[in-house]
Amino acid sequence: MEEKQEVAVVVINMRKLAHIFIFVFSLATFGQSKKTDSISTYKKRVLETAEVDFLMSYYTQDGNNAAVSGGIGTEELTDITPTFVIAIPLNSDDVLTVDAGISAYSSASSSNINPFDSSNPASPYSDSSGASASDVWVNGNFSYAHSSDDRNNIVEGHISVASEYDYFSIGFGGSYTHLFNEKNTELTIKANVFLDTWNPQYPIELRPDFSNTNIIGSGIYDPFKYEAFTDESRNSYSISFIFSQILSKNFQASVFIDLVQQNGLLSTPHQRVYFQDQPDFFIDDFHLADDVERLPDTRFKMPIGARFNYFLNERLTIRTYYRYYYDDWGVNSHTASIELPFKISEKFTVYPLYRYYTQTAADYFAPYNAHLSTETFYTSDYDLSEFNSNQYGFGFSYTDIFASAHIWKLGLKSIDFRYGYYDRSNGLYAHIASVGFKFLLD
Repeated sequence: MEEKQEVAVVVINMRKLAHIFIFVFSLATFGQSKKTDSISTYKKRVLETAEVDFLMSYYTQDGNNAAVSGGIGTEELTDITPTFVIAIPLNSDDVLTVDAGISAYSSASSSNINPFDSSNPASPYSDSSGASASDVWVNGNFSYAHSSDDRNNIVEGHISVASEYDYFSIGFGGSYTHLFNEKNTELTIKANVFLDTWNPQYPIELRPDFSNTNIIGSGIYDPFKYEAFTDESRNSYSISFIFSQILSKNFQASVFIDLVQQNGLLSTPHQRVYFQDQPDFFIDDFHLADDVERLPDTRFKMPIGARFNYFLNERLTIRTYYRYYYDDWGVNSHTASIELPFKISEKFTVYPLYRYYTQTAADYFAPYNAHLSTETFYTSDYDLSEFNSNQYGFGFSYTDIFASAHIWKLGLKSIDFRYGYYDRSNGLYAHIASVGFKFLLD
């Protein structure tokens, strides 16, 4: 799932981070308190009218390395995510944006948190009918952006809230953008904080009230290393620097460095681990856990990357992207992608796309039943294994800057559709399709 959604992040301590937020929001306050002079009275608005975006994505995957069952079993999952984004101009300089969405999924692998609540024999290769087989993730984000009179400085602040059956998250952050060199050069700094709280869902056989007389094995089932996590919080602090430059009328480039520090419960409590030096116990065909995933309570990540866009002619553009990623768990990765937007007409564009990804395994990864009980940290989550992947796809877009087509009071400005097929070297494959509609409010 690291492929489905990637994010950027440089680590600083809380005191420095607080100073950045004070600086950012003091700029916003100063900008709002300025008196409107004769020049700003006639300046062009940052956003002429309210914009409404409706986005929808459909994602489905399958494979046989489910982390819930210790690195084996079905990874079948389906997810539908509708999202609304509304940008509202408050005046000539300020824009309020509201972003709200839900993600409704069904997952055969997560249903096996409790694989024994079905009338069928328990197996990691089939789903159960438990409550964890499906869930809804809800998210809301509110941001406020202020632009200076000359449009060379933009200050933004935001707050977000997200909730799912096993965690709750609140986040806040801000950014500052400065344009100079006749707006040919742009420098942005972003900072974010996410404060998460888990509601751990442990494998059913590790819970105190578990009782089953159908256990098969030599001796007595006793997961001696297991104990519940005492710290159920996870905090993430990030800062990002982005530098963009127009090099010529046809060539644009940007580079970024993003760093993040995470602390707290970074393990996933419902993901099983099995030890090769301990006896095996089963109910039906399902292997009972020796313990759950245990990972360090700190993690530092650092992606560094660049984008290069070249306008070959009025029809064809070449968009390229590269990212190198490092973290202190031993994962190093490279990502490269290319898109080739081709304008069929003034309103229609098609573009093929390709993305390649490769990573090393985390220091704490081992496959199913390969860990030793003497280890301190362990996981059999194949997202932390060594693999490479390819994603092939295409996109199609329609753009009408005049928004001549209408639905009620909404003028249709653009439609964008994308499809991608994802194939990973360890057997996981996925399809993702997304569509977005942008409307202008009359």
